[in-house]
Amino acid sequence: MLLVIDVGNTNTSLGVYDGERLVAHWRLTTARARTVDEYGVHARNLFELAGLDFQAITAVTIASVVPPLNYVLKRMSEVYFHHTPLFVDHTTDTGMTILYEPASDVGADRIVDSVAAIARYGAPCIVVDFGTATTFDAVDSQGRYLGGVIAPGITISSDALFERAARLPRVEIRRPRAVIGASTVEAMQSGLYYGYVGLVDGILRRMLQELGAQTRIIATGGLASLIATGSELIETVDDTLTLEGLRLVYERNRQRVDT
Repeated sequence: MLLVIDVGNTNTSLGVYDGERLVAHWRLTTARARTVDEYGVHARNLFELAGLDFQAITAVTIASVVPPLNYVLKRMSEVYFHHTPLFVDHTTDTGMTILYEPASDVGADRIVDSVAAIARYGAPCIVVDFGTATTFDAVDSQGRYLGGVIAPGITISSDALFERAARLPRVEIRRPRAVIGASTVEAMQSGLYYGYVGLVDGILRRMLQELGAQTRIIATGGLASLIATGSELIETVDDTLTLEGLRLVYERNRQRVDT
């Protein structure tokens, strides 16, 4: 069994694979102050609640965009699961050529998202990952990673509006009943939701002009389902895309990791 961990700035996702089957997955808040033991206890508790044996884990693979947590998670893996994890980065053999300059700037999550998208949906494709930042990753018809777009996440936009405008409240991010808000809260929700849908579709239209109309568009991340309901261009929401990418990268590197 394989444990995969995707460490983002806001959330950390964990998944357990039995072969190719994802048997359990969880989403936690990324806590940079947690210790090795705290992460270990959390992981073991999740396994227990899911009825899984943590001793059955035979390998661990991690994609992290939070470098201060890398050592903590490495030690957690070694102490609690007795395996040194495979950390995915631009030097890992993924089978995907990275044309981004420099390649070291590409986040591990963007790499594994693209690997999974190619495997599940084919190329060319665009992956829109709704995280702390919203990233748009482009893969051409030859399966090469070209680069993409990085935009502020919708939660960052909402927080900035609340913090910078003294009379505006913090609001829930949701699709409002109408574009024209009948109250301050509804007006803010409309601006956030439809403004962000417009940003996403506007960027995607321009990317399609460069990649071609046949390009598949896949969304993932915490708010993917919400934004996709208003988008004209997002075809598929795949909540486990990043975890699947981690599994695929592990399988490609399995012999080296297990020796």
